[in-house]
Amino acid sequence: MTWAQCSGTGLPADLQCAELDVPVDWSRPHHRQITLDVARLPSTGTDRLGTVILVPGGPGGSGIDDLEQSASAFAALRQRFDVVSLAPRNRSDRAEFPTHCGRSGPWVTRPKDLAGYRALARTNQEASLKCRQADPELFDHLDSRSVARDLDAIRAAMGDTEVNLLANSYGGVPAVAYAREFPSRVRTMFFDGTGDPTASDAETDAIDYPNRERLFGRFIEWCDIDPACALHGEDVSAVWRGLLATADRTPVPATGEPPEVAYTGFDFVITAGNMMKNSARWSALAQGIDLARDGDSAMFVGWVRQSLGGNPKFPALPLARAVECADDAGYPSYAAYTQARHRGERLSPHLPGLWQRMPLMCAGWPHPVANPRDPLPAGKLPPLMIADQALDYPATAGLLSRVPGSGGVRYDGVGHGLYLLGQPCVIAHANRYFIDRTPPATTTICRP
Repeated sequence: MTWAQCSGTGLPADLQCAELDVPVDWSRPHHRQITLDVARLPSTGTDRLGTVILVPGGPGGSGIDDLEQSASAFAALRQRFDVVSLAPRNRSDRAEFPTHCGRSGPWVTRPKDLAGYRALARTNQEASLKCRQADPELFDHLDSRSVARDLDAIRAAMGDTEVNLLANSYGGVPAVAYAREFPSRVRTMFFDGTGDPTASDAETDAIDYPNRERLFGRFIEWCDIDPACALHGEDVSAVWRGLLATADRTPVPATGEPPEVAYTGFDFVITAGNMMKNSARWSALAQGIDLARDGDSAMFVGWVRQSLGGNPKFPALPLARAVECADDAGYPSYAAYTQARHRGERLSPHLPGLWQRMPLMCAGWPHPVANPRDPLPAGKLPPLMIADQALDYPATAGLLSRVPGSGGVRYDGVGHGLYLLGQPCVIAHANRYFIDRTPPATTTICRP
């Protein structure tokens, strides 16, 4: 790779950019190539240890954007490492596909019966096949196993014999794929709010549903003590569960929106589950619930539109399906869907179905799974490090049991992607791990 200063305004002064050609199909390395955009914040010290590759989340996020926006978080790490990232092959604005393929799609619904499940599958499949027509070969190779191969190409281009990965959010999926493909090349791997890509749906639900219930409990506690909550002095649990039941019978319309935008209970659950991850949004969430019980879901719709590029509900983005469904995110059958639905209702009375959005998005996926949830080659890997927020994706901690000697930190606050957010305690522990390869004890707590 040939590095040059990145073009653009407002960028870190020393951010460098390059291009790297990789095969579309890694099983045919000498056939068609695509060009990946890569960026680095170069090492600033004299005792360089190697390269840390930031694996971006999403899927579809750009690690180059992450380097631009969070450059200050890497200041200490850069004394010993180059920090490199990429706009991955599965980024949401991939130029080969129509713009809408990464920005909009059919809304994800929770089917009531087999006929509804089949209808959802047909709708999802039709949207994906239309986008696939633009470049079938690339569409069929957007999976995280292919991304893992791309990461190894970056390692080789940097001249390193071993890799250090900082996996952010969904970046944990290609990072785990890398560990399966190239265990002997792993020096360190740090998973930041990633979940456990090797776990079954039942294993993940058993951890994530109760944990998000606890987060909802914190929201209720805040409403109980803070008059700023629009539901202060009321039984917030009863109000919320009543809203879900009402909306499942008769969806709640939104002022200024067409009738089809009316919110079901599932729509409210998915939106609230995302809003509450940041306590700064709790006031808006309470106001939205207050308005919705009076028959107007406009505040929920407005937050989703602002967060998802104008979409009034959470969509099944065709490009995201090409990644997540190939990464084994879907249900293998309608029976598996109904089992998961009942499991969620039992484990989470306030947020039933919260973790079904992604697998339902994969209903109707017509291709074989390219990146299955196979176990890690634990005996061939060095100790891993994880960071999770106690009320975010605690299934990340499941990775610790997969590889002996692994450890990590738990953040006793609210936030997702703690390193990029600049959380100093998490950054300090992660940097020490990258340098000396020894993770912190599993009892380590970082506080706001």
